[in-house]
Amino acid sequence: MELDDLKNTWQQLPPQKNINTDIMEIIQQKSYGPLAALKKAFRKQIVLMFLLPFFLLFANAENMQGALTSILFWCYVAFCIYIIVSAYYNYSIVSKMENMDAMVKPKLEQEIQLLEKRASWEVTSLRVILLVFIVLLEVVPYVQHYSMLDKWHSLPVGIRVVAYAVLLLLHFFFSKRIKQRKVGRHLDYLKELLKQMQ
Repeated sequence: MELDDLKNTWQQLPPQKNINTDIMEIIQQKSYGPLAALKKAFRKQIVLMFLLPFFLLFANAENMQGALTSILFWCYVAFCIYIIVSAYYNYSIVSKMENMDAMVKPKLEQEIQLLEKRASWEVTSLRVILLVFIVLLEVVPYVQHYSMLDKWHSLPVGIRVVAYAVLLLLHFFFSKRIKQRKVGRHLDYLKELLKQMQ
């Protein structure tokens, strides 16, 4: 009798889902999962970098010709294009991960490592770009004259050097933290979820 009761109880239990399937559902959740959060962060980057050059042009509406012939403006446009291309590439990696199934855990791990490397590389490349802009701020006034840069160059060299040093230090200390908050924490969560997969 007890064996029959046990059989009946066992048959009435809902079938247990594969833990890998459950984890993949969490990972690929379209509205609030870690991949959705990463896509949202990369989308914001793309939109912001697309709009910033237009904002600069709008801010210089009274001297549009000056802005369009500015070396700094075109260097900034090139920087924005670089960020857009980089964010789009990251976005496409995450989109690919959304379509994977639980059977490709090693591929998911590989894509997460790629995103981590790219995040680290982007932090380093932004430091280099910041240095390039500092050099441009010092060199451009000898080639093109802008009232804002003329005012900046009217300051003593020591003050400018200290300002650049402070800017570089702030970037050095905060860039990794900002990247961690925007992208890194979602990648860490993905890694934790993948560890639970069989």
